[in-house]
Amino acid sequence: MPTSVKELLAAANSAVPRIDRATAEELMERGDVLVVDVRDQPEVQASGKIAGARQVSRGMLEFRADPASPYHDQAFDPAKTVIVYCASGGRSALAGKALLDLGYRDVRNLGGFKDWAEQGGAVEPG
Repeated sequence: MPTSVKELLAAANSAVPRIDRATAEELMERGDVLVVDVRDQPEVQASGKIAGARQVSRGMLEFRADPASPYHDQAFDPAKTVIVYCASGGRSALAGKALLDLGYRDVRNLGGFKDWAEQGGAVEPG
């Protein structure tokens, strides 16, 4: 069992595949993909988010993703591909691992929002 953040991140990064912008865009074009921004609301308000992404802070993710939770968000479906991202990729790796632990089958880590935006990915206000 991991005993440090470094070990938690290593375990998460080995379980959740990292993808680039082009791969994410290909997946998003299929239409059965949920894109989740796990940054906190002030971060999203300051910089925007990926167009069409759902903002769920890292601290609320499991509550929104679990169908048995009273806080469940209907957009979360274990049968969908889920793409998670944050500011740099750490929180999204941990979020992706948490989703896998909840029974989601296809979870991908896009990494950091800044890379997406700088590479010309579609962005909308937060």
